[in-house]
Amino acid sequence: MGLLKRTVFTSGLALTAVAVLSCGNSPITSAKIEAAIERTFANLVELQVARLKMPPAMAPEFAVTAICRNQMTGSDSGAGDWMCTLVWQGPHRQTLRDTYDLSVATDGCYTATVSGESLGGPTLKATDGTYVKNLLYTFEGCFDAL
Repeated sequence: MGLLKRTVFTSGLALTAVAVLSCGNSPITSAKIEAAIERTFANLVELQVARLKMPPAMAPEFAVTAICRNQMTGSDSGAGDWMCTLVWQGPHRQTLRDTYDLSVATDGCYTATVSGESLGGPTLKATDGTYVKNLLYTFEGCFDAL
């Protein structure tokens, strides 16, 4: 084999190896996203309840469950646009369901925006008549993407 052919062959093997190794499974999975948004959402509901001057409730009482899918691929991995449906316990143990559009970055950080107006707009009226920012309308979070 000539020097030029050997160099081209070796370069081709190296490029193939890099391509195969970099196409492994994404560390961004639905399980990681679901766990992160469940925790963040429950903590924000706890804060929101206090800001609205409602009877106190702790984050675990909301029993948040998330089901998330990557909108681009329909799979359960990879950065990009995701949709998450959250099922949770509201006041008087009422089951509630809300859907969020997520933009998930490769570093594990995301921005979640509620789809529709089920949780109200960007501001809400507290029981004392004051207006407060709706913490559940749009929020951000991060998880370990390694």
